[in-house]
Amino acid sequence: MAGAVIDGSVRPTNLPWVIDENTLREAIPSPQVRVINDLEAAAWGVIRLSSTDFVTLQDGRSRSGHKAVIAAGTGLGEAFIIDDGGRAMVVPSEGGHADFAPRTDAETALLAYLRREFGHVSYERVLSGPGLLNIYRFLSATRAHIEPAWLTDRLQAEDPSAVVTEIGLAGDDANCVEAIDMFTSIYGAEAGNLALKVIARGGVYVTGGIAPRIRAKLAGGAFMAAFRDKGRFAPLMESFPVRLALESHAPLLGAAYVASQSLR
Repeated sequence: MAGAVIDGSVRPTNLPWVIDENTLREAIPSPQVRVINDLEAAAWGVIRLSSTDFVTLQDGRSRSGHKAVIAAGTGLGEAFIIDDGGRAMVVPSEGGHADFAPRTDAETALLAYLRREFGHVSYERVLSGPGLLNIYRFLSATRAHIEPAWLTDRLQAEDPSAVVTEIGLAGDDANCVEAIDMFTSIYGAEAGNLALKVIARGGVYVTGGIAPRIRAKLAGGAFMAAFRDKGRFAPLMESFPVRLALESHAPLLGAAYVASQSLR
């Protein structure tokens, strides 16, 4: 589940539910039920994928050490894979809800725009499907470019985040293009923040629903430029391997692994 699991119970961030192990154990019924964070599951999954399931964004230096996992989708998930003397240990996090830190004048204006609407502005307000739409709305409100009627119709009739992604990648609307570019740069910056926090010598995995769709953008240079842009620590950032996971079922594979370990 996407949310902080505390004592076997979680209230998902973007859903009006409460998921509880004890309730599930009675309802299924099953003698064993375990609820885990979705990025915890994804982390267990990605470290079990084969090399063909990844696209390399930065070679870095191959070595053992802690790893970081970041995944933008419906929300923004983050997790750490701790190298405990050769044994992997996954630590979930709610880092996606940490304060959004702008790096440019445009991002500072984006923060001010979103603060008026939401108050607290987390990275998830920017790095997610709804977050991409937030960036597009900001650009539409602050740029002279007028939204064409055909785009307005599509945004109203379809999933607006998917429309912005499609049109931005195709280059058919200036605001959609700029929204994707800003999203990509902020994504790279936050992936770098996460890598710094855990000293991700073992690498950084980018996963989630959005990354494979914007694969060309992530590989285009802006993502890694923002990732490495950490001042005096830029040389260290260049040494971290960064890989894009293409396997969409990584969280299910990770959940299956956790379940198999529980049975043992």
